[in-house]
This record gives sequence, structure tokens and C-alpha cells, in this order.
Amino acid sequence: MKSLAELDKIKKEAKEEIKLRDSDEEVRINIPMSTCGIAAGAREIFDVISEELDRQEVNNVVLNQIGCIGLCHYEPIVEVENSNQDVVTYGNVTREDAKNIVKDHIVNGQIIEELMIK
Repeated sequence: MKSLAELDKIKKEAKEEIKLRDSDEEVRINIPMSTCGIAAGAREIFDVISEELDRQEVNNVVLNQIGCIGLCHYEPIVEVENSNQDVVTYGNVTREDAKNIVKDHIVNGQIIEELMIK
């Protein structure tokens, strides 16, 4: 950091990121990104979901990185919180599963039973 202007830019970007995390949107997608999650591919799943949300032009979703939820053997994990239903937790999510979670669950409202952790 070499100037006050650069610091102001960083501050503005941080505030925007916090605003996104604290949004009152209807749907939240949480992806655990602890060591085990990252080792299992959670970062890639986060990126795939982010890209798919953009591709499908889905705007009512907040995508969050969260800490460990204690289900390491199911990593990578994707949690979908919808204000109209219970939290749905998907485990052992692949790239294709991540795309289907956006398409089927987020866009069409259909829970993917075979991916759920019960």
C-alpha cells in the first residue's frame, strides 16, 4: 500500500464484500472451507457454483465460505439455506453436482435427494 487512495479503495472493496455476506437475500449457499474441505476440492466447488450462478443470472443468492461443520468425510459440502425450508446439506459434491445444485435446487426448487446428507 503506497497511498491513502489505495487504502480507501481497499476499504471500499471490503465494505462491499461484507454487504454481500450480510445480505437479506432469500437463499444462502454455504461452503465449508476449512483445511479438510479445501483438500477435498471445496474451493473448486465454490468457483463452479459462483460461475453457474452468474451464467444462470441468479441474483437472489448469497454465496458464503464458512468454517468446519464437523463432517469431514462428506467434503466437499454444500449447504443451501432457504427462508422457505430447512437447511439442505449436500455431501461429496462434484463439479457436475455443483452445477445441478444451482440448476435443480436453486433455480427450480427441487431438492436433490441422492446428494443429501441425512
